[in-house]
Amino acid sequence: MTDAAKAAAAVDEDRLWRRHMEMARLGATPAGGVRRLALDANDNEARRRLVDWARGFGFACALDPIGNLFIRREGSLREAPPVMTGSHTDTQPSGGKFDGIYGVLAACEALEALERAQIATRRPIEAVVWTCEEGGARFPMGTMGSSAFAGVRPLADILKVTDDAGISVEEALRGTRAALKGVPERPLGCQVAAFIEAHIEQGPELEARGLTIGVVTAIQGARRFLVEIAGEDAHAGTTTRARRKDALSAAVRMVSALERVFHDDPTDTVRFTVGRFRISPDAPAVVPGHALFTIDFRHPDEAVLTKLGDQVEALCRAQAGPCAVTVTETSRSRPVPFTSHVPDVIESAAARLDYARMRILSGAGHDAMHLAKLCPTGMIFVPCEKGISHNETENATAADLAAGTRVLAASLVELANA
Repeated sequence: MTDAAKAAAAVDEDRLWRRHMEMARLGATPAGGVRRLALDANDNEARRRLVDWARGFGFACALDPIGNLFIRREGSLREAPPVMTGSHTDTQPSGGKFDGIYGVLAACEALEALERAQIATRRPIEAVVWTCEEGGARFPMGTMGSSAFAGVRPLADILKVTDDAGISVEEALRGTRAALKGVPERPLGCQVAAFIEAHIEQGPELEARGLTIGVVTAIQGARRFLVEIAGEDAHAGTTTRARRKDALSAAVRMVSALERVFHDDPTDTVRFTVGRFRISPDAPAVVPGHALFTIDFRHPDEAVLTKLGDQVEALCRAQAGPCAVTVTETSRSRPVPFTSHVPDVIESAAARLDYARMRILSGAGHDAMHLAKLCPTGMIFVPCEKGISHNETENATAADLAAGTRVLAASLVELANA
C-alpha cells in the first residue's frame, strides 16, 4: 500500500463527525445552526481547541499579524516551503455547521491520519485557519486573512476595518491573542509549495448527480457595490407625492431596473443579489429620507463582469428621480482558474479511492482564490443537502465529509513528497 493510500485509510469518519458536532456547539443557535462571527469569543474558543489538539500531537502552532492560525507537521526538509490546507472557522450570522469549518477539521484530520499511520513527508504540511472569510457577517471585508497573507490588501488598512459596534480588527485581534496565550507569532506571508481547500459545495450539482467529489477548476469573479440614496424625511400624511423625495421608492425602482438588466434566462449564469437593504428614519409615519442597499454580482466570465458591472451606476442614476444617489464599488475579484497540477493530483487521488467525481466551478468565493496567486492551488468539494448553505439547515453526511478528507490526505502526501 502506498503512503497516500495509508493516509486515506487512516482517516476516521466517526472522529471527524464528532469534531464537527463539538465545534457546532460554539455559537449554536436555537434553530440548529451556528453563529460564530470572526474573532468573537466562540471563534477564539474554536481556535483554542484546535491548538490544544495540535499540541497533543507535538505539532507546532503559530499566529501571524492578521490572526491566521497555522498548525505545522514537520517534514524531513524542514526549510522547504510547506504544503498548506485549511479554510475558516467563522460563519454567517445564521450559518450552518459545515461551511468553512469542514476545511479546517478535514485538514486537522488529515494531519492526524498521517501521524497515526507514521507517514513521513519531505515537505512540512500546515493546516491553516484563515481569519474572517465571511465578509459582511461581522466585518465588511471577507477573505481578510488570506488576502493579507497573499499581499492582496495592505495589513495596515485591514487592521483599521471596524464592525457595526465600532470595534476594529486590530482591537478584536487582541482578544484572539489573549485566548491563544503562548502561541508564538510568525511573520505575515511565506513561500507555499501548494494549497488545497476542502469545502462543502454550497450548491446542488454533486448531490443531484449522485457524485461524492467535486474537483474544483475555477472560482467565478465577483463585483460588490454599495448604493446610497439621499432624499428628504417628510410627513407621511401631509406631503404630496409630487413634493416627496422618497429614498425608498427610488431604491425600489433601482433594484427593479437592475434585475431586468442582470436577468440572463435561459442560461441563468449571472448571480445578482441585493443582500442588505436599509432605510431611515424607519418610522411608519415618515417618508424615508435615506436608503442603502448592497449588490453582490458574480459571473465566471471577466467580460460579462465588466459589461454588466459597469452599468450599475448609470442604471441607478436613471431611477433616482428627485433624490441623490452615490454608488461605490466596494470590491472586485476576477475569476480565478486553477490551472496548476493540483486539480489533477486531487482527481487522481479520488480515482484511486474509487469515488464518483466531476470537475466543477465554484460559484462562491473562497480563501483559495488568494492562495492561487502564490502557489499551485486546488479545492475539493463534497455534497451538501439540497445545495443549501449560509443557512441554519445546512447539512452534509459523515460519509461524504470523510470521503473528501481521504482524498485530501492522499493528495497532501503526493504533494508533500513531490
